Amino acid sequence: MKTPGKIVCVGRNYLEHAKEMGNDVPKEPLLFLKPPTTVIASGEAIELPADAGRIDFEGEIGVVIGSRLRKATAAECAAGVRGVVAANDVSAREWQKEDGQWARAKGCDTFLPLGEESNKPFDLANLTVVTRHNGVEKQRGHSADMAFSIPVLLEYITRYITLEPGDLVLTGTPAGVAQIFQGDMVEVEILGHSIVRSTVTAL
Repeated sequence: MKTPGKIVCVGRNYLEHAKEMGNDVPKEPLLFLKPPTTVIASGEAIELPADAGRIDFEGEIGVVIGSRLRKATAAECAAGVRGVVAANDVSAREWQKEDGQWARAKGCDTFLPLGEESNKPFDLANLTVVTRHNGVEKQRGHSADMAFSIPVLLEYITRYITLEPGDLVLTGTPAGVAQIFQGDMVEVEILGHSIVRSTVTAL
């Protein structure tokens, strides 16, 4: 898909993933940003910085915004979603802990492989994301299992950040994240809609 104008992400939106990382689900959505320079297309390589330590995949449901949303209701937000896209929110865990914020840990070049935006009809309450690591399924999450549903997430975001057509929102990752290494293959799929495949290389 075309590189988004901005990328708004949500952390710890699945209970089991929050548990596996030793965290609670926050009382309100936990937001962070990824720069557009993180984006790579399916078939391109995730580049592992030599000094980053552990780097994990995080398969996610991405939603593409189709209309300007500012202080919008959940219903308006749901109607304002143009499409869905498979996404991999690649994350450097040691930097995430060391820095106290996630700009470096989540914002490196190549840290957001994206599939093609789906042009099929979709139901935001009935989407399944699956991540396969070297051909083995590691993650399977359903949008109904999110702590905050997609329309509620978008409503919250638009209280503070105006979403414009073409912007991308990542909605959180389910349990099962794991470390990636040079030579690996990671595949994230929103079943029936979008898929992204990435090789892994070291810098």
